[in-house]
Amino acid sequence: MKRALVSVSDKRNLVEFVKVLVDHDFEVISTGGTKKVLDEAGLPTISVEAVTNFPEILDGRVKTLNPYIHGGLLGRRDVAEHVQTMVDLDITPIDLVCVNLYPFKETIQKSGVEMAEAIENIDIGGPSMVRSAAKNFQDVTVVVDVADYDQVAEEIKTQGHTKLATRQALAAKAFRHTAAYDSLISQYLTTQIGEQKPEKLSLTYDLEDTMRYGENSHQKAWFYQDSLPVTYSISQAKQLHGKQLSYNNIKDADAAIRIIREFDQPTVVAVKHMNPCGIGQATTIEKAWDYAYEADPISIFGGVIVLNRPVDLATAKKMHQLFLEIIIAPSFEAEAFEVLAKKKNLRLLELDFSQKDQSMSQKEVVSVLGGLLVQEQDIIVEDSADWQVVTKVQPTAAQLATLAFAWKAVKHTKSNAIVVANDQRTLGIGAGQPNRIDSTKIAIQHAGDAIDETAVLASDAFFPMDDCVEYAAQHGIKAIVQPGGSIRDQDSIDMADKYGITMVTTGIRHFRH
Repeated sequence: MKRALVSVSDKRNLVEFVKVLVDHDFEVISTGGTKKVLDEAGLPTISVEAVTNFPEILDGRVKTLNPYIHGGLLGRRDVAEHVQTMVDLDITPIDLVCVNLYPFKETIQKSGVEMAEAIENIDIGGPSMVRSAAKNFQDVTVVVDVADYDQVAEEIKTQGHTKLATRQALAAKAFRHTAAYDSLISQYLTTQIGEQKPEKLSLTYDLEDTMRYGENSHQKAWFYQDSLPVTYSISQAKQLHGKQLSYNNIKDADAAIRIIREFDQPTVVAVKHMNPCGIGQATTIEKAWDYAYEADPISIFGGVIVLNRPVDLATAKKMHQLFLEIIIAPSFEAEAFEVLAKKKNLRLLELDFSQKDQSMSQKEVVSVLGGLLVQEQDIIVEDSADWQVVTKVQPTAAQLATLAFAWKAVKHTKSNAIVVANDQRTLGIGAGQPNRIDSTKIAIQHAGDAIDETAVLASDAFFPMDDCVEYAAQHGIKAIVQPGGSIRDQDSIDMADKYGITMVTTGIRHFRH
């Protein structure tokens, strides 16, 4: 008879799978809860102790770490010496291993879990068996995923054994499985001890979706989500309507939810190509939409919209008039959803905003050729009371509030970044230019006649020369916020004083490449 070893935490479809094995002349070794389930189903099993001639010890920590198990897994049937050794030592070959591991991931996701409980859910024997079986895929089938039961069962039914190609594919999957498992453990323990820069970086992600294509139609692309899902993330948003998200959609949507995370009052953010093209804030979400739309009614076409309040009917009717790619919100009122869903391709995403602060602890990871860059998110808490007024003219309380709004907006605009705003919305945005004066000109020219006594300008980094300040002052800007720190800061301060405008420095730079 052939022999299988079955020991699983996830018992879905277990009985049906093992019945196929038994019906095709497999004897089944099993342990603990798995054996109990199979015995209750009337399926014959052999205990591990009957194979090893050794009892479980140390609260079950040691039960399968035994030569009668691993010899049966690792012994090569095509090597005469191995076969003879197994005969001499009365080791029976094991032909199939069906194992999934202690629920470590599920354990550490529980609220308030103690480290001791997490440690007890680190599987040792399971990964050892999986690795032994996978290494010997020439002779042994290893199954770690319930999704593979049907294929393995079908091959056993039709030909009595699995195909070599199947065993090899399952072995590769098994090593991915144990690698991901170990990665979660290493991440957890590394976090527990507060290590910021481990000498080895071990990350694991689960395939969420296969994209239709990447940034361009000739590029293949895939979407992976963190194995420990983050509630406030696009991967966890619930898509209520519309076609599949694209690669570029996901990047823009991610940028959008990062931006709106900064604002507490009713706010609407419109994003185009990873930059905000309009941010509006008001006492109602409908008015916030009006302001975001007024900020740039051209660029918002085909944009990604995020609202930090439920979408009501009035706002939905206004958004319905435009071509938009995605609308993200905490929820959609029934009548609002009905209006927006008339556009079959418009993606409507529902996102849990209650956990937005949780997402801030994640590190940012960016790929470069041959490596990764890892950094903390730019989430420093700033207080305008700590800003320094460097000009003769002091800002009013209203100007300070508007500068704070513009400062949040410029933080999420690609460098070199300039934002012109009033207290309701962005008026003009200059992003991604190779020099700061060009970004300044773009932002101010876009703002145009909307610049009045209340308009302010924010710069994500210091002014290397005084030309930006002069251009802004000549076009009606009355207040500027910027980090400061240039060796030529005084030139910009003097220029502001020349035109009688106020300037404050924050001491914090917000480059976003």
